[in-house]
Amino acid sequence: MRNITFSADEDLIEQARLTARSHRESLNDAFRRWLIEYTVRGGSGREYDALMKRLQYVRAGRRFSRDEMNER
Repeated sequence: MRNITFSADEDLIEQARLTARSHRESLNDAFRRWLIEYTVRGGSGREYDALMKRLQYVRAGRRFSRDEMNER
């Protein structure tokens, strides 16, 4: 793996660290995930897979009935 250096506002870096921590990941892990997503934006199937992986922590709390899911 290769190391790189970026410059950013100190407050922004701290906010990013807090956001990453709230997702139970390091800022480094969050950046790696972002870098992968950034490079695959051209393929919609890959974008969908990346989104589903990123959102796998979301839980609805219960299963919804077919009627509830189709309400508008």
